[in-house]
Order: sequence, then C-alpha cells, then structure tokens
Amino acid sequence: MRLPLNKKIAILLHEGLSGTQGKTGLSILRYSEAPIVAVVDRESVGKSVPELTGIKRDVPVVASVATALQYKPEVLVIGIAPKGGIIPDNYWTDIKDALKGGMSLVNGLHTPLASIPELNALLKPGQFIWDVRKEPANLDIASGLARNLPCRRVLTVGTDMAIGKMSTSLELHWAAKLRGWRSKFLATGQTGLMLEGDGVALDAVRVDFAAGAVEQLVMRFGKNYDILQIEGQGSLLHPGSTATLPLIRGSQPTHLVLVHQAGQTHNRNNPHVPIPPLPEVIKMYEIVACAAGAFGKVPVAGIALNTRHLDESAAKEAIAQIITETDLPCTDPVRFGGGLLLDAVMRS
Repeated sequence: MRLPLNKKIAILLHEGLSGTQGKTGLSILRYSEAPIVAVVDRESVGKSVPELTGIKRDVPVVASVATALQYKPEVLVIGIAPKGGIIPDNYWTDIKDALKGGMSLVNGLHTPLASIPELNALLKPGQFIWDVRKEPANLDIASGLARNLPCRRVLTVGTDMAIGKMSTSLELHWAAKLRGWRSKFLATGQTGLMLEGDGVALDAVRVDFAAGAVEQLVMRFGKNYDILQIEGQGSLLHPGSTATLPLIRGSQPTHLVLVHQAGQTHNRNNPHVPIPPLPEVIKMYEIVACAAGAFGKVPVAGIALNTRHLDESAAKEAIAQIITETDLPCTDPVRFGGGLLLDAVMRS
C-alpha cells in the first residue's frame, strides 16, 4: 500500500513545520505526487510553507482538521515523527474530526489506530485506517543471501537520526532513473512506505527477524534491477538506534553513502555523545559493513551533506570543507541533485 495519488491529502503536523518532529509530513510535502490540499499546524497558521521549509509547495496552513475540511481532503496523514512514535494527546480531537468528516487515516506512528473500537465505529463505507508500522508475515533469520545478487545495493548510513537518509536514497533513485538505469527505492520506514509502497517498517519488526526482513525485501527485487537504493535508518553512533546493523546485515550493501548534517558535532538528542571526525566514521562503517572481512569490501562512496540551515554560499563552503576532510565526493543531494553521488557509486 502507498498514499493514494487520486485522493486529496491533508497533513496533521502540529509544531512540525517549524519544529524538529515534522520529518514525515515535510518529506511528503517534498516528495509525494499526491494532491496535498492542507497542512494542519496550529503554530504556523497562515504562514507560507515555502518560506518556512524551503519546499516549493504552496499549501494553506490551518489550525485544525475541522478548518481543513473546507478544502475537501479525503485522507489525513499524521505527519510527525516524535520520540518513541507515540501519538500526542492533543492529536485525538483532530483524528476523530477527520474520521467524522469522512476522511480516511494514514498513521505512521507506533500507536495502532485500526484496532481501536471507538475509531472504527466512526468509519463509513469507503473509509480506511492504515497503520503503516506493521511487522510483515513469514519472517525468517537472515543468512547473507543478498551478497550473491548481481545488482548494486546502495545503503544510506548516518551520523545521526533524521538527517536525510531517506531523501538521499530518493535523490539517488531519481538520478539513476533519469540516466536509464533500472533503479528501485526500497523503503524501510513509515514515510518511505507512504511514498513508495514497497518496503518494510523496520522498527516494527522483532529484532531477531529484522535483518531477515531486509534480506527478504532485497532478494525480492535484486534480480530485476540494476541498482537498489536502500533507505537507511538510525545511526551506529546513536545510543538508541537498533535499525542500522540489521540493514547492513540484511542488504549486504555494495556501497554506502554517509549522510551528515553540516556543522553538527554531537548527537542531537544526546549532546553528551560526540560525532567523531568523519574519516573515523567512514572507517567504522566500512569495517562493520564488511564484518572485518567476513563479507565483501564495502566502500563509503560519498558524503551526502545536509545543508538545509545554510544559505547557498555557506552550503558550498561546507561541502568543500568535507571534500578536503574526507577526500570523497560530497554534495547536498536535495539542494543540488544526486548525480554526483550516483557517479561515485558507479565508479567504485
């Protein structure tokens, strides 16, 4: 399943347009082909989405779902990604108003909604509740099978969470398709699943089967494509992250692209945890990816630098500094396109 492209979408994003928890909604605004008719964010009512976010999508921002109904949305997407994935208490009124107003609901948080009787009682024929974070059926333990696939397998890895791994994978995917490559984006999180459909919500999978879930996904598509763009999750540097290692084991990547936010020196949510110099981070990821020689050599082909908080001149300076520091290709793929990083993958 994916976001329906023939239905009008409203995004529930309180405190997300200008805050730190709007990853899902902002990504849908940037990448979804669905018609988005309203953003619900009481803190940013009447403000410009392009001015707040840099995303070139002029969508009205309203205070509530009840107000958004004037734009006749058919689906409400919960667009925040808060710590722990729990629905905030002040979202329930909007959720119920959406269902009462005839809208379907797309929920990417850990709190399941489709099984709540009170919400189900509000559904009319044609409405649905899609809980995106569900464990797939028929899982097994990973066995390293993906290593034998003939395709390139590009996994994005990061120095922190929520810094642009999915965006980088999507930009690489589109750059590859423009060049005529048979490319496939494989989603591993709730936002990617909403956008593309094919994938697995990795943080909904029991840890013993997480690598196996990734392996099944990669094996399903690997023989039919030249290159798989595998959406990264978490970070080996983050003390609360559990998804990165299963992604590496299950996908058996041929290449890594390291994603980093310009100027960030410490973990965002754990400031006592420093981010080591990037050459050390690169070395760590390459050693882990090849399991100290148990698997094939896996290079970090390039650096995707998130420069969203910088103007263009400062962004180019930051990119040049990273190139000097790492001796690797570097760009901001959202800002400047994914072609340079794709070239690096194809060369190595």
